[in-house]
Amino acid sequence: MEDRKVKIIVATSVTTVIIIILIARFVLVSKVFFLICGAGVAVIFAIFAFAFMSLSHKRRRRILESELKSESGELRMEYSFLRKVAGVPTKFRYSELEEATDGFQSLIGRGSSASVFKGILNDGTSVAVKRIDAEERGEREFKSEVAAIASVHHVNLVRLFGYCNSSSAPRYLVYDFISNGSLDCWIFPKRDDSQRRPRRSGCLSWNLRYKVAIDVAKGLAYLHHDCRSRILHLDIKPENILLDESFRALVSDFGLSKLTNKDESQAAMSTIRGTRGYMAPEWVLEKGISDKTDVYSYGMVILEIVGGRKNVSLVEDEKDKSKRKWQYFPKIVNEKVKQGKIMEIVDDRLMEYDENEVIKLVHIALWCVQEKPRLRPSMAKVVDMLQGSVMVDEPPASKMILVDFLSDDHDDNVNMPKKDSIMSIQSNVESNSTYSFATTVFSGR
Repeated sequence: MEDRKVKIIVATSVTTVIIIILIARFVLVSKVFFLICGAGVAVIFAIFAFAFMSLSHKRRRRILESELKSESGELRMEYSFLRKVAGVPTKFRYSELEEATDGFQSLIGRGSSASVFKGILNDGTSVAVKRIDAEERGEREFKSEVAAIASVHHVNLVRLFGYCNSSSAPRYLVYDFISNGSLDCWIFPKRDDSQRRPRRSGCLSWNLRYKVAIDVAKGLAYLHHDCRSRILHLDIKPENILLDESFRALVSDFGLSKLTNKDESQAAMSTIRGTRGYMAPEWVLEKGISDKTDVYSYGMVILEIVGGRKNVSLVEDEKDKSKRKWQYFPKIVNEKVKQGKIMEIVDDRLMEYDENEVIKLVHIALWCVQEKPRLRPSMAKVVDMLQGSVMVDEPPASKMILVDFLSDDHDDNVNMPKKDSIMSIQSNVESNSTYSFATTVFSGR
């Protein structure tokens, strides 16, 4: 635009000088005319010289700006690459995340305390941006998740790409985008078309289900045994297990996680904020938490992987169709195992499966959901059992006397356990630590 202005000025000036010379030719005497011609030629040369220098300067400036911009972009790309290689989370500005997510339009998931949006960064990287919505626990959850996952690196743990901690906006966590969504979309039947699911979803094959069980076990074993500080996830469930393009499972959502010393076998929590149906009895009964708390949740997930159904569900009462009652799948599994009918619990959508692997998974799951924490295996041992390096013994019989309490919904007066019955069964679950809970807040996520 500026070049065009310079050219117009030059053309106008030259034309004006020529017109003046022509007028002088017919009006003035020859001596004066030649003086005017000389001055006009000098002016024309001066104008051309000015235009040439101006255009050259602007051209050099554009080239320099282009080179600087290119170098700056290369430096940003190199810096971003080095941070990725080093595994250091990037601190994003709010405006960057707003641009990446197109104003937070592409919602891909929502929980009770956070929403997740798909975004694309300037370098083309697809990311999942988690916005922590709950103000009352936003700071605690943000710090917990960053502290837990920023320093860990494992193929079966979702990677923290970056974060945004602005005082004037909600807190954000940026993760690699995992294309196939969460495990629940692949093992539970789709209820209706309004249910939000990834483009590719359906019934996961048995081979992939068994692979997912191993992947999740490896991820948890790493958190419990191979990190500098032991990390308790405390919210293992299908919704928090993501599947990438090759159906490799990655454990995600560390919002409830807790870091403990390796020589500390137990830990205390001030609130109970896990998910109903996956919380270990000792946690619900305020007897402390440990790595065995995650083992219990993992066992519940394994049963759901085998059966293709949620561990707690509301079903119609066979005697009175107008009423509903809670049905606890692990209790059904326990009974089928006693009757020698394990294959009856397998997801009926599966056309092919390995019966030996089914038996192995069910036995491992029942070991993991033992009500006494000391009877549960460590996640390292679970990995060994899944991979066949350790034999899987038949689990001891369990009455599962806490199932009514664990599956209870306080908003529906269905199968409400009595307070005295809850008190009477606490003796069945030994204390996991001498710590106690300050507050009991039982909320699903």
